[in-house]
Amino acid sequence: MEFKSTLKDLQNKINQAIDQYLPSPNTRPARLHEAMIYSLKAGGKRLRPILLLTAHSLYKSDTDPLPAAVAIESLHTYSLIHDDLPCMDNSDLRRGLPTCHKKFDQTTALLAGDALLTYAFFLISNYYKDTPKIANELTRILSLAAGSTKLIGGQTEDFFASSGGDKEDLLNFIHQNKTAALIVTSLTMGLILNGAPKEKIDIAKKLGFHLGMAFQIIDDILDLTATEEDLGKTQALDIKNDTLTFPTVYGIETSTEKAHEHTQKAIDFCKQLGGTNDFLLELILQLEHRIA
Repeated sequence: MEFKSTLKDLQNKINQAIDQYLPSPNTRPARLHEAMIYSLKAGGKRLRPILLLTAHSLYKSDTDPLPAAVAIESLHTYSLIHDDLPCMDNSDLRRGLPTCHKKFDQTTALLAGDALLTYAFFLISNYYKDTPKIANELTRILSLAAGSTKLIGGQTEDFFASSGGDKEDLLNFIHQNKTAALIVTSLTMGLILNGAPKEKIDIAKKLGFHLGMAFQIIDDILDLTATEEDLGKTQALDIKNDTLTFPTVYGIETSTEKAHEHTQKAIDFCKQLGGTNDFLLELILQLEHRIA
């Protein structure tokens, strides 16, 4: 129960920070800001900002991590809005609600995603301007994780994946960059904010890689095995879109084994990270056994 209450407290803290740091939905142009807030507040695990806050709490620090947490959730939400568009995954549901382009329209959804992406960097530059070294490093690693060789690069390879070539190499590239890169960055941003030494940040990068891979493999499996109600989105969308996934390459049993292997490695690196890491260790385990 302690884990669940801590998780709920973190989610509430992030939701309150979204209200604090994002423009009001009534801000002109109201339609744009309403769409931004709609997508940000549609629910979700808040995994990336939770990882940032949790990494930050491993060691004592007076720096407020919440603006950075909202920044990374804003950036993540932009990527979901764009992924759901008809030109990409063409999804009608996200977190059990109509996707942004279904609730509003494609143009508004596109612009809302653009606005959330740019707002993420405003948050960092504005709220950490008195510590320029931190602001610069947060901007550097977040922009790298979200750019053409990481998140967007992984999405590109995912969308244009062909039936030929080395499927295993392509699949690992997609998962490592489309998903794991932002999870790595969530952890490292938290440690940068608390002034952790380089050796701890290096460990966090390895932890984030394995956690990100495990998370996406489980996500691939759930797309085939979970109900639409549990998923909060259209079931078997990967099959419908002919998406390259771990189950399509390895099957569900082997994919489950690979997710477990990555989870165990993430736990090992979390133990090496040290600090007050009980919650993070439990979170890693819970993510492996989630049902949605």
